[in-house]
Amino acid sequence: MSPEEMVSRLLYRDALMLVIDKPAGLAVHRGPKGGASLEDFFDALRFGLPRPPSLAHRLDRDTSGCLALGRHRKALAELGRLFRSGAVGKTYWAVVEGGPAEDSGHIALALGRKDVTRGWWMKVDPDGQPAVTDWRVLGRGANSSSGAKSTWLALEPLTGRTHQLRVHCAAVGWPIMGDAVYGNAERGAALQLHARELVVPLYRKRDPIRVTAPVPAHMVAQLKACGWVEEVREPVV
Repeated sequence: MSPEEMVSRLLYRDALMLVIDKPAGLAVHRGPKGGASLEDFFDALRFGLPRPPSLAHRLDRDTSGCLALGRHRKALAELGRLFRSGAVGKTYWAVVEGGPAEDSGHIALALGRKDVTRGWWMKVDPDGQPAVTDWRVLGRGANSSSGAKSTWLALEPLTGRTHQLRVHCAAVGWPIMGDAVYGNAERGAALQLHARELVVPLYRKRDPIRVTAPVPAHMVAQLKACGWVEEVREPVV
């Protein structure tokens, strides 16, 4: 990723926070096995400050969309507090296989580590940490060739467990399309999960900051099949 491309992914900027549009397929930070990560390119986002910004939260490697960064230590501490307390609103868009009969609902299934050999893979575990997800249907569709049904969902995690949305959707019978870990996809498939919106109450005397990320190219076809109409976005000034 070039510095210019990194800057082009900027969705929001003020004195405390940046929000960028994370691409799918790139880890947000370097893992134990090394390799490129999004953090490697944060120097392009200093905008005159002496240090690059830092991650205020995390997204999975294969998840795209809104990712918040703190511009300095004080800002990062405040953002961390807001995320930990659940004060930040998070909405994800997902296309799932099949889908619920209802139009909205609630999933409350505790999650725990699958086993020590599987890294951060998770499972439903009554003895695990509480995990809660609200969901609502935004559209329904079917594959034109196979006739398989799919559903476009808005998912709102009320807790922040690792892989929460992916495990919850799979556990109730409608795995996220493209999920080769918890769903039925082949390895290398494009995960149909996108961090669509963040709502951050960063300033006490101002309205919360609301940032949305454009639909990534790898989700356009599946979303259109569920009734999504392609949007026109104004450039960030």
